[in-house]
Amino acid sequence: MAAPWLCRDCLECGQAATAPMRCPACGSPRIRSHAELFALTIAHVDCDAFYASVEKRDDHSLRDKPLIIGGGTRGVVSTCCYIARQFGVRSAMPMFQARKLCPHATIIKPNMAKYVDVSRRIRGYMDALTPLVEPLSIDEAFLDLTGTQALHKAPAALVLARFAKAVETDIGVSISVGLSHNKFLAKLASDLDKPRGFAVIGSAETLGFLAPRPISMIYGVGKVFTETLRKDGLVTIGQLQEEPPANLMRRYGEMGARLARLSRGQDSRRISSDAAMKTISSETTFNTDIATLDALSTQLLQVTERLSERLKAKTIVGDTVTLKLKSAGFRTRTRARHLMIPTQLANVIYEAGLQLLAREVDGTAFRLIGVGVSGLEVADGTDPADLLEPAIARKAAAERAMDRVRTRFGRDAVVRGKLYKLKPVTDPAEADASPEQALDLSEHEQTQGKPR
Repeated sequence: MAAPWLCRDCLECGQAATAPMRCPACGSPRIRSHAELFALTIAHVDCDAFYASVEKRDDHSLRDKPLIIGGGTRGVVSTCCYIARQFGVRSAMPMFQARKLCPHATIIKPNMAKYVDVSRRIRGYMDALTPLVEPLSIDEAFLDLTGTQALHKAPAALVLARFAKAVETDIGVSISVGLSHNKFLAKLASDLDKPRGFAVIGSAETLGFLAPRPISMIYGVGKVFTETLRKDGLVTIGQLQEEPPANLMRRYGEMGARLARLSRGQDSRRISSDAAMKTISSETTFNTDIATLDALSTQLLQVTERLSERLKAKTIVGDTVTLKLKSAGFRTRTRARHLMIPTQLANVIYEAGLQLLAREVDGTAFRLIGVGVSGLEVADGTDPADLLEPAIARKAAAERAMDRVRTRFGRDAVVRGKLYKLKPVTDPAEADASPEQALDLSEHEQTQGKPR
């Protein structure tokens, strides 16, 4: 039976009983052949080592060198190139450890403004393919190309290959594509053939493909739960497939139901272009651990002001404030407080965060503090709280006056008194280490710590 094939370099395609080892048109070995290649329409697109790729694009002297995007002595690796990964460097690794593993690496501080600009350009290319684009982060997204063959006069696989080639040629960043029949499998596929990958998981092979894989490949299954399953004798996805779903549900509750579905490759989630940003956050890592309320509250105010600037720039408000603290021993605490009325004001967010912080100061030394706002919606001009509470109204008026001055003369034109004599206890390179489009991804996808 003839199977379709596609050359990812010259975009020639055809069908043959046996896929050619090299493209008959251009001689390239980058051939992708699969029985369902031209029938599948759900894709996950992921930029390869995104931040590092952008920096190497802009400085050709870095092309063949190990590159780490990060900074400071106490921060973490934002991302690293594939050369650095050969030495054991990984994203989210402490910088001191990365320096030990790869002492000859070039280290560059993150340039989020540049990365966001490149991300927006790539998003423009995606929007030209289908209206159903669901971003997951600054460098990855799901695409549903169902029903677009007539528009593009080509099957989804060929459209995606064209897209990958155009992004690499025009923008200078390589991407990897995962193509399948649902979101779970498409995301798995995009990690199979990096970098510059194009992997396919068809319907007919789903069970067989998943069976030998470790259970940790299922999103939401972290180290702790993986160990729990191991102690219960469950190591591979195939073992989950053999278990009756009722048994898994009885042992692990709702998570057991998810394991039963995903181990069989069943994922009914739709790709939605309406997936809204769920959380905007700002955080910073200290050069020296901090334990006192006074010093921590000063840092809280600083990250809160940056967060408020983002909310105002995006004209959105949120109704839940979340405080994040990371101890010197890398233990993370998160505490949240719901607001009666959504806000974007730094003062309101800070007061809520300060109340949460006061309960956590117990002598523990912290290395990081962050604040986030969720429950987001479009702002309607001013905080309704202005009309309800005179004290808040006065502070809101003062803050908006300060905003106008900063807009005209720069953010340093007006500095809050508490921040005026702020000592340099934080590393500027590590402030806001997360992308501008920070998301709390659904279905635990953010918790898996994918390298960028």
